[in-house]
Formats: sequence, structure tokens, C-alpha cells
Amino acid sequence: MFARGRRARAGRDVNPVNRVSQATLIASDSPEPLWVQAAELIERQVREGVLPAGRRLPAERELCTQMGISRVTLRRALQHLVEQGVLRSSHGRGWYVASRPDRDWPNSLESFTETARRKALVATSRVIRAEVTEASLDEADQFGVAAGTKLFVLERVRMLDGLAIGVDASRVVLNLAPELPGTDFAVASLLEELAAAGAEPVVAQSVIEAMGCPEEIAGHLDLDPGDPVLVMHQSMVDTVGRVVLVSTITYRGDRYRLRTSFTRGGGTTA
Repeated sequence: MFARGRRARAGRDVNPVNRVSQATLIASDSPEPLWVQAAELIERQVREGVLPAGRRLPAERELCTQMGISRVTLRRALQHLVEQGVLRSSHGRGWYVASRPDRDWPNSLESFTETARRKALVATSRVIRAEVTEASLDEADQFGVAAGTKLFVLERVRMLDGLAIGVDASRVVLNLAPELPGTDFAVASLLEELAAAGAEPVVAQSVIEAMGCPEEIAGHLDLDPGDPVLVMHQSMVDTVGRVVLVSTITYRGDRYRLRTSFTRGGGTTA
């Protein structure tokens, strides 16, 4: 049940599978919009298995009563979850938990902001860290520069329509784009800023691994330490072969899917 679940009538058996358990309260005084809170609450129940694949959600009227929100607010949350592949709607029958996630991400090089635009979503960020540091020996090797070279370090929580998708920790050689420290990366795209500075990334070498979420990142993604995440390590080069961006992006395992293709080369085998 949610924050304002209805009491069962005397002698009435309330089937718990037709209700959504209360994980957090819907806070009317929170800066986060009510529909975002509602979407996060329902999505959490799906992720934790309280609402398994194929399960029909309670009626809209009951959900509104449980969460203390209007039907307009609820429908915005539900529609958002449909767009995110968490739910599916059946005309005249209600809302159901989707059988599998439906979040397509490109295998071409495009920024998080560009992906959001393509999917008609709003990309925003919460900046955790933005500062200039000196390259360590390992970082110098990654960029092909001298140790001590100035780097711009940017760490952000990346969000789509207010929902946290991943934590992005990026590093750029500062002299390639000296204006970066003064940029508002709550809304700006790092790749677009690099392109404007004449250092547009055109090729990315990526390594993706599944792992347990590190403790220092878990809170940013509303996860517990050890929950499944996908970690992408990337090194991007520009048209002249310079390494312009090195990043490590930690995605929630239930909110990221990479689409790619493989081509078999060489001749046929017996």
C-alpha cells in the first residue's frame, strides 16, 4: 500500500497481490514532482519483484487513494513508465507490468542529451563534482599527455524525466576546451561543448561490465550497495586522433540496455 492506503472493511479479505507495498511516502512538500515520486515508487516495486512481470496494477481510483494524488498526476506517472518500458497499457483493461524492459540505446556515438531528444525525454543532471585537477600518471597515459597536465573533472547523476539513470565521471584535457569550468552542466551536454570547442569526439572505445554497485554511487541511483549495475568505461578520440574524453559511467542495471550488431567476417567453415 502507499501513503494513504484504504482500510479493509471488517471481514473483507484484501488480496496483497492486488496492492502495491509502501516503500516510501509520497511527500507533497518534496521539491520532486508528485508524478515523479509516484513513478519511482511503482518502478521500485517492479524492480523488487513486488509487482512481477504480467501483473495487472490496481485500479486507477485505488492507486490515487493509496498515494493521495490526482488521476491526472497518476496517469502522467503511468504513461512515463510505459515510455520507459516498465509498464504496458491495455485499452479498457488497465495497466500491466511489462514482460521485459524496453529501453533502447544506440550503438552509434551520441550524447546522453541527444539520446533523450531522440526518445522525446528530458535529460538533466545533478552535478556532484566539477573542478580542475592535475593528471595522475595513469590519467596521463590514458590521454597521452604529461603527468600534471590540467584536467577538467566532471561527475554527474544523469536523469531522464527526473529519474536517475546513471552516474557519469568524465575527464577532459582542459586546454582542449578551456571554457568548460564555467559551463552549467546541470543542463549542458559535455559532448556538445567539446564539439563547440573544436574537439568533437567521433570514435569511442568502450568496455562494459556487470558488477555490484559501489557504496559511494548507490545512494545517487537509489540502490543498495551491491545491487546490479552496468559500468561503461569509454575513451573518445577526435578527428585527428587525440584522446579528448575519458569516462566511467555506472548505469542502473534495470535502466540501461545497449543495442549493437555483430558481423561475421572471413570465409565459411565446414
